[in-house]
Amino acid sequence: MKKHSPSPSLPLLSLLSLHCCSIPSLLSPFIVLLLFSSFHFHFHPHYPSFSSTTITPPSSPWISVPFSQNYTSTLLSRWLTPSPCNNSLTTQISLPSTPIALPSPEITTLTFHAIDEQGKRQCLGGDYFETDLSSPSWKSRPPVVDHGNGSYSIHIQVGSGFTGEFNLTITLLFRHYLGLKHSPERFKFREELRNIPVRFVQSSVVLPHLEICKSDDFSREVWSGRWTHHPQSRDCEVDEQGRYRCLGPDFACMQPWCHGPLGSLESNGWVYSAHCSFRIFTQESAWQCLDKKWLFFWGDSNHVDTIRNLLTFVLGVTDTEAVQRLFDRNFTSPNGLWSVRITNVFNGHWNHTRNYLGVDSLDNEEYVQLLRGYFSNEDSVPDVAMLNSGLHDGVHFRSLKRFALSAERAANFWIEVMRHVDARGKRRPRIFYRTTIATAGYARDLAFNPHKMEVYNGIMVEKFQKKGLLRDGGVVDQFDMSFPWHYDNRCSDGVHYGRAPAKSRWWDGKVGHHYFVDLMLCHVLLNASCNE
Repeated sequence: MKKHSPSPSLPLLSLLSLHCCSIPSLLSPFIVLLLFSSFHFHFHPHYPSFSSTTITPPSSPWISVPFSQNYTSTLLSRWLTPSPCNNSLTTQISLPSTPIALPSPEITTLTFHAIDEQGKRQCLGGDYFETDLSSPSWKSRPPVVDHGNGSYSIHIQVGSGFTGEFNLTITLLFRHYLGLKHSPERFKFREELRNIPVRFVQSSVVLPHLEICKSDDFSREVWSGRWTHHPQSRDCEVDEQGRYRCLGPDFACMQPWCHGPLGSLESNGWVYSAHCSFRIFTQESAWQCLDKKWLFFWGDSNHVDTIRNLLTFVLGVTDTEAVQRLFDRNFTSPNGLWSVRITNVFNGHWNHTRNYLGVDSLDNEEYVQLLRGYFSNEDSVPDVAMLNSGLHDGVHFRSLKRFALSAERAANFWIEVMRHVDARGKRRPRIFYRTTIATAGYARDLAFNPHKMEVYNGIMVEKFQKKGLLRDGGVVDQFDMSFPWHYDNRCSDGVHYGRAPAKSRWWDGKVGHHYFVDLMLCHVLLNASCNE
């Protein structure tokens, strides 16, 4: 699938000289506002050819983040290469917090430079910046590109119809790869360096239509999506079961952002979309999708939450006691017409009652034989396999190099399993790598912090890709889905986004918590599983 990335930048004065006379309507008021801004950035309009009678609106691509095909080696090289800046740590950035107006839905690239304790520009990268672009109806993580020389670029875009006042925040969580340390909490920086009011104004540029996700849409390694907020109840409160049933279960999605009953997400109007939009399933359509399928999960305890939520909220199954770290069971629909088999094998430790061993669980021969058995000892094999490295790897591995070696070994193990499936004349399961969450609140500083887990996600995706494991499946980027909500604990307990609703005090002292991030993930996994 063709991947889109932000267009090459054009000097602002060149834009003026080339276009100020021929298409003045496209330059005003945006170019004027940009000229007087104190930001250092590049503005990317796209101008079409036109006839004397018809002017076609210019187009802009949806924002996209390219994935390096040498992800692991490039990262290790940057981290380990000696530099005169190695002993210099970033404390600030050269980007004034001046209000600015930007055109929607065009991509704007904003560039800044890291500044050290002495007020000097850094000469190398590795700083981990968290970005957030928010309004009452929008939450996204503008992607940050590390150029490796102390400069960074942020790509910003909001969809058509989401104009108005936003806030762009830039937080420096860790400096110079220190978040990748085995015990990084003592190195945390976690300073909000900028909180910038940004006003988006509608331009004449149009975006390609956001299509509902197809099977090849999951081939994209890194997603750059957004949560959009649609009509909501102003009096939404938690009910006696701890649930936020504020919109009717049949309340329809606002297309093209999603398709189906938005009310079933229990999000009071929030929904996630990326380079495509997702179908929100009814109970009946979800069962029809999964009927007679076998779903296999291998990952951390977040899988347990997701499976339980899929059964409870989407499929209407009330008996979920069997859903544990290790289980294998058939579930039947409430009307008795459909069934699905679900298997979960925990990979935080080969002993499913323990923790913090991660993919090194594959050292245990009994555990390895258990996994192989699901693909070699039966007449059938799973139809879909959802694999995940998990937060436990962040705690277990003492170095990035050591994790990369174990990730390679995990990929080798799974490709060996698939080759045995081939040898038996069976169809391989469609394999999806579900990226690990962005841990929230207090957990942002710990051994499974977002900096480390984003890197570990990239390494695992690269290793699995190179072995051809994802050729019929792809990636479900839960890291991107959870990142806009990871700054506090409203949507998670720090390390889980799918904890069961309860009318009890949550981490912030309020009663109840939001669980819709994991419900959205359930529907994304259904989109992946049901697109053949």
